[in-house]
Amino acid sequence: MNKQMRKAIGLVVSLALIPAVTYMAAPSSAAENVTLTVWDPGLMGHLADGALDTKTSFIYKAKVAYEKLHPNITIKISELDGGVADTQFRAASIAKNGPDIKIGFAGGSTLSFAQFLEPLDSYFSGSELSRLKGIGTVRADYKPNGALLALPYGGGSYFYVFYDKRIMAANKIDMRTPPKTWEAFLALAKKLKTAGVKTPIWETNLEGYTGAWVIASLVGGLLGPNAFNDMYTGDVSINSPEVVQAYAAYAKLYTSGVTNEDATTVSQGDRLNGFTSGKGAMIIDGGWDNDPIYKALGSNAGEFAIPTLAGSKYPGMLAGGTNVAVALTNYSKHKSEAIAFMKYLVKPRTLDMYVATTQTEPSNNTHADPSVITNPLLVGQAQDVRKRLQVYPFDNIMPGPVCDLFYKLNASVALGQTTPAAAAKQLAEGFAASK
Repeated sequence: MNKQMRKAIGLVVSLALIPAVTYMAAPSSAAENVTLTVWDPGLMGHLADGALDTKTSFIYKAKVAYEKLHPNITIKISELDGGVADTQFRAASIAKNGPDIKIGFAGGSTLSFAQFLEPLDSYFSGSELSRLKGIGTVRADYKPNGALLALPYGGGSYFYVFYDKRIMAANKIDMRTPPKTWEAFLALAKKLKTAGVKTPIWETNLEGYTGAWVIASLVGGLLGPNAFNDMYTGDVSINSPEVVQAYAAYAKLYTSGVTNEDATTVSQGDRLNGFTSGKGAMIIDGGWDNDPIYKALGSNAGEFAIPTLAGSKYPGMLAGGTNVAVALTNYSKHKSEAIAFMKYLVKPRTLDMYVATTQTEPSNNTHADPSVITNPLLVGQAQDVRKRLQVYPFDNIMPGPVCDLFYKLNASVALGQTTPAAAAKQLAEGFAASK
């Protein structure tokens, strides 16, 4: 799950909120007025016609409900370009005038701010934490006993091939059993090409994001669920034969003649619109686009997880995982109020509202209500999450500078400017330099 995709809203939101089921007695009217600030770079809201939707976004629905329940709590929302959210948070935290709660990406983006975050282990019981999936994504250095730096929020997005059922049916392709290997996926695309489909796979890989999703799936299949965690800890080299093998397979996506001719020069911003407007039979994308894909294609939208390589030790590995993390700053002046809010935030009914509102990812609470999922694409993904092994992607785990290098190398390999072996070597060198 590519972190850049979750920056689509481009905001930093300051707020204190949440909807309306009581988990503790409501404050009395005499309670001290408190303003909690929460910064969110657009991860709990969404756009409508190019602007933040304050009527249906999760954070705004939560704000309205929480202020009504807690009249002594002031909720203040301000917006800022999400592209500078991390820079602003670091600067504000050095000055100790940042937010009480930081919403951000799980994984490397949380770990990189550890010096400003309050360890949460002493605030939450073992039973509370045991109900949340994804705890390992927010522990210091990804160690089982590492400090809990944040709470994972939501089941996350997973990487899929979406397709138009009408095109498959018109070409007499039975999709009741989708391709199970990367090789079979490319063979399916070639079959469509031979049948006269101009663009079997619509691709927009100028920024190298497709590589992040494909490499996650292919390497995960070869090395297992802890593939990238092991690279972070040094137990597995980034410059490994499996990474080179995955890069070589990924490069074939662009040399097999099954994508649009400009696949390596079209921007990510054209990916979704190109597919939903009929420019290709298939598209590689993430669950964050479940809603617009289903709205555009309805029951004609099909999906299958990005397949693993033939002969993989872990066939059918599902790449993706928790995207969002909710952290408490260690300089907050309202820690008790913030913790109370966070405890509510991860309760099943609150997470159910988040899922119901966005329809992009399942809940990560083991007591979730699956009936709140109404998008058929997400229904299928939620079933996959329950039954498949999962690998947390490279660009979720690694520090920001390494991820930036990763995207650039992905684009370069697709263009044929960098060999798979050179890409793996440069990634390993970049990671070593980041320590």
